[in-house]
Amino acid sequence: MNKALDPSAALAASLTRAGSRHTYLTICWLVDRDLVSDAFRAYAYFRWLDDVIDVMPLSRDQRLAFFREQKSLMTRLHAGDRPQDLAPEEATLACLIEHDRRSHGGLDSYLRNMMAVMEFDARRRGRLISQDELDGYTRNLSTAVMDGLSYFIGHHYGYPETEERYHAVAAAHISHMLRDAVADAEAGYYNIPREVLEAGRIAPSDFHAPAYQDWVRSRVALAQDLFRQGKRYIRRLDHLRARLAGLAYCARFESVLDTIERADYVLQLEDKRARRPALQPALSRSSASEVPGAHSTSRASSEG
Repeated sequence: MNKALDPSAALAASLTRAGSRHTYLTICWLVDRDLVSDAFRAYAYFRWLDDVIDVMPLSRDQRLAFFREQKSLMTRLHAGDRPQDLAPEEATLACLIEHDRRSHGGLDSYLRNMMAVMEFDARRRGRLISQDELDGYTRNLSTAVMDGLSYFIGHHYGYPETEERYHAVAAAHISHMLRDAVADAEAGYYNIPREVLEAGRIAPSDFHAPAYQDWVRSRVALAQDLFRQGKRYIRRLDHLRARLAGLAYCARFESVLDTIERADYVLQLEDKRARRPALQPALSRSSASEVPGAHSTSRASSEG
């Protein structure tokens, strides 16, 4: 498909701009010029997928059925089999995979690890999770983001493979999980491990409990240490745009830790669900008929 005529590029840019102004501007200013549209596609597809899992009023079975279809679609697209009846958001994934510069490997890692992140979110709603599960969640997310960064910013620059490569993104994810913990708990996503709740005899919503505050304090300290190590790695990069993107990413989430410290480690509500998808998600060709109000093509809706 002619990239200049591909409508998925405009859709991806629109979804990215609606989902994250910071990400939109980072892509516009710092991504390799010939990869800007694909960077929008990479963010927009998973923003849409996350919104379906996180925002749409689906049952667990519907949520998992939708995820399985998207995972199957990604497998088919990697095999060169592009269905004809793709939803517009799915077409962004199709174009992204068709454009993949496979010799690099960064985009493939981003897609696989982000799909693992989405699967974990689709399955964990309403249940307590272990520290090992949380660690795996952070590991998948940090690998996806850093490998995606290496693909889209300085594509021909070799990012050093050191122990600190993923630390800054892991710190950002820990900060993100703390920031959203109150809103997530209200929606059935518990960002504190089961072991901590059991040891302290507290509930996932006991944000003022001393045991919960102690856990938050330990996570803030861990994130701060990972940021220090991760920024040391970023500052050693010989690629200016990569350094700028990495340090800006750190600053964005370090401010979250500062806010938590000022609140004496009592987490506050920051309602990420005030944001709504720019488009009403097209659920799937096979399961859309089971969801009230869903269709096989996306429907415009106002932002909440």
